[in-house]
Amino acid sequence: MDAKELLKKVRKIEIKTRGLSQNLFAGEYHTAFKGRGMTFSEVREYQFGDDVRDIDWNVTARQNHPYVKVYEEERELTVMLLIDVSGSGDFGAVGETKKEVMAEIAATLAFSSIQNNDKVGVIFFSDKVEKFIPPKKGRKHILLIIREIIDFKPEDKGTNIDSALVFMTNALKKRCTAFLLSDYIDGHDYRQSLTIANRKHDVAAIQVYDKRDSKMPDVGLIRVRDMETGADRWLDTSSKAIRKAYEKAWYDRQQQLVATMSRCGVDLASVATDEDFVKVLLGLFRRRSMRL
Repeated sequence: MDAKELLKKVRKIEIKTRGLSQNLFAGEYHTAFKGRGMTFSEVREYQFGDDVRDIDWNVTARQNHPYVKVYEEERELTVMLLIDVSGSGDFGAVGETKKEVMAEIAATLAFSSIQNNDKVGVIFFSDKVEKFIPPKKGRKHILLIIREIIDFKPEDKGTNIDSALVFMTNALKKRCTAFLLSDYIDGHDYRQSLTIANRKHDVAAIQVYDKRDSKMPDVGLIRVRDMETGADRWLDTSSKAIRKAYEKAWYDRQQQLVATMSRCGVDLASVATDEDFVKVLLGLFRRRSMRL
């Protein structure tokens, strides 16, 4: 993609996603993802029932009367976008490709976060961590992230969510809010790393899938390619047994995904490539808000 075409795509996605974040997500995002740190606000006179550990001894000594420190919740967050850039993201038989939808969702989350004055960083991963962009603030940084999301070329095609989670847990010392965007077609076991990551941070999972991932059309004999391994095979889609086996494999994988997220205490939102992701994200935000 040449520089002119890339700039045009960046501008297009900025206009669309910044509008969404301003008009729809600002309030919902603010409520759903609250800062967990506490910052010093002021001092006031000690009152019955106050924790003696909050006494400010310097002020108390000067005023000859006990004063306590007052803290307030720190609203500023660090937001990490963990984005699956494996080969399966290039698939999109219905609507846009998974990669394109993930790019729009990631950009919307990024713009929502900077409106809240949060830092935003990105981890691109395939079957390894492909690139790490440390968290920073500002529109210029967000546009850099969007350019990378649109034009990033991974070295590998496979998927290993575990490697991305382990990297984030080790790389980020302070607590962050992390959005894990993937189609979750991954043969590795990432339950332990997800549990550890969610204890240290606040992880939300967003699955992007194509309707053809779940249902095979009856179109006769077709050649299909695994986007991650490059392997080709022929399938007779006119066979009812083959179509049922395909749908069962999808169903079983989805049930396992839901069970994994529930066991690890992670919120999951699933969006199809031809679906309005706005409604799905708002649903995720509101579910979280109701529990706070």
